[in-house]
Amino acid sequence: MTTLTRRAVLAGATVATALTPLAAASSAQAAAPLAGKQTAGWYRYKVGNHEVTVVTDGLNTFPLPDTFVTNMKKDDVNGALAAAYMEKDKLSIPYSPVVVNTGSKLVAIDTGTGEANFERSKGAAGQYHANLKAAGIDRNAVDIVLISHFHGDHINGLLTPDNKPAFGNAEILVPTAEWKYFMDDGEMSRQTTERMKGVFSNARRVFDALGRKVTPYEPGKEVAPGITSVATYGHTPGHMSHIVASGAGKVYVQADVTNLPALFVRNPGWHAFFDQDGKMAEETRRKVYDMLVAEKLLVQGFHYPFPALAYIEKSGSGYREIPVPWNPVL
Repeated sequence: MTTLTRRAVLAGATVATALTPLAAASSAQAAAPLAGKQTAGWYRYKVGNHEVTVVTDGLNTFPLPDTFVTNMKKDDVNGALAAAYMEKDKLSIPYSPVVVNTGSKLVAIDTGTGEANFERSKGAAGQYHANLKAAGIDRNAVDIVLISHFHGDHINGLLTPDNKPAFGNAEILVPTAEWKYFMDDGEMSRQTTERMKGVFSNARRVFDALGRKVTPYEPGKEVAPGITSVATYGHTPGHMSHIVASGAGKVYVQADVTNLPALFVRNPGWHAFFDQDGKMAEETRRKVYDMLVAEKLLVQGFHYPFPALAYIEKSGSGYREIPVPWNPVL
């Protein structure tokens, strides 16, 4: 017969506690430092034989302006934000440029807000070039940079923080109508708002730093293997979108046909103050989105939440985006 003493019982309890997996796990978790940052932001998928890499530039968060939607009241905009489980009186707009590897050409479509913006935004934006590198893409290997329009979140990444070409070996393709408008001194002199004066000035800053070495392109042309330009005017006078196609695969890279989908996909009649011609932008948006619905065509949205890939369906008087499920393999 074994006699249990108080000392033996206490010793056994101590050993049992030490061997309990939960106790060990709790101790280890308590000692682990917090990461304090996100992982690199990129996502890759196939379109036929083409490989598309979505490379996030981060996002811009700012207080909701009274006139962010020029033809609606701020309360209506807040209602739409609430319906999408977003914060009232605040906007967070993502930036999602893409790079297409066609097999013969490496093509970047738009370039984000620029590396210099990383420090200014405390890391919230300006992430594109770091994420490009993390995705295994050497910017010096890019053959073509295809610009949709001349707003800063699409062209500023053409330059390094010291105003040198970021894509040293690439041909820079720009929409003909966009170049004609923003490089016209007369058009620049007629601007009356500080925002538009800034858009003109920034476009000159970027393209002057490149020595204005660009190749204009027209709508309806194959600008790279399997990549066709589409006129989607209204947001700016020369705004372009692009269709990437290979085999049976196809995706519509829409640039700024819509801004934040919770507002402008759900409500295509709303006019963003970014749109130079709100009426034309709305007509373009409805035409494009009716086509996306009818053809069940994938859309890659520059201002959609990362990775910014979706299908579109009709919803009431507007549309609704159905995000494509994350695929862990190509």
